[in-house]
Amino acid sequence: MKLTRGLPLPTRRAALGLSIGAIATVACGRNALAAGLTERADLEAVFAENSVVGTFVLYDVGSDHLTLVNGGRAQTRFVPASTFKIANTIIALETGVVKDENEIIPYGGRPQPFKQWEKDMSMREAIALSAVPIYQELARRVGLERYREWLTRLDFGNRQTGTVVDAFWLDGPLEISAVEEARFAARLAQQKLDASNRSQSIARDIIRLESRDGIVLYGKTGWRFSSKPNLGWWTGWVERNGSIAAFSLNIDMPAASDIPKRVAVGKAMLAKLGIL
Repeated sequence: MKLTRGLPLPTRRAALGLSIGAIATVACGRNALAAGLTERADLEAVFAENSVVGTFVLYDVGSDHLTLVNGGRAQTRFVPASTFKIANTIIALETGVVKDENEIIPYGGRPQPFKQWEKDMSMREAIALSAVPIYQELARRVGLERYREWLTRLDFGNRQTGTVVDAFWLDGPLEISAVEEARFAARLAQQKLDASNRSQSIARDIIRLESRDGIVLYGKTGWRFSSKPNLGWWTGWVERNGSIAAFSLNIDMPAASDIPKRVAVGKAMLAKLGIL
């Protein structure tokens, strides 16, 4: 109400109507996100303790429940960077531009930001090293037309490819929110994407990170280093006693020392939520 004080009565009424409409729109949007939704403002302290700004999303598949930390940012789309390698693996396999996860792919011979990227390797190794040139080679084989088809089939973010086939997930225009990434990870965890079981199984296998005490962790990091500040991602899921909890985190990374915080903060969130 304070926002409308000092305005003429008709203007105040119009402004109030817009405010109510905006609130209703937000409420409807949030209800559509999942059957249940909880915002955990208390867990924003985890970001503060690590001196980063970001968001974290947990999606419990069994209960169709979302837990959001920094809910506004959780629904804001950003360039996915190397988290797109998960979808890119499926697309490369489905289009037949690579035989399987062990086929050796040339990196192109050009100098790279990281020495470990300067070699030919398989998708299995490339996803572990987050080797950009390997997936750029695959992207050139796939082509923009097939990407447009597959981004729609996989319902990935805003589905935009632009005109540069080997950079649209690194520099845009492809964007996705943490909520959308968590839901995408959940569908892959259940092998419910519009793709073959084989391709989904391979993608799942090569992002499996660790297993202990009946808990299996899957995940893929992302790092957009062409933005200011840099943007970091960590997306995946946890399987435990037959249940699936998918997650996605993104943070601003103004310093190189923030890079390890993607996984560290993500694991801290999962621990506080009783998942790890």
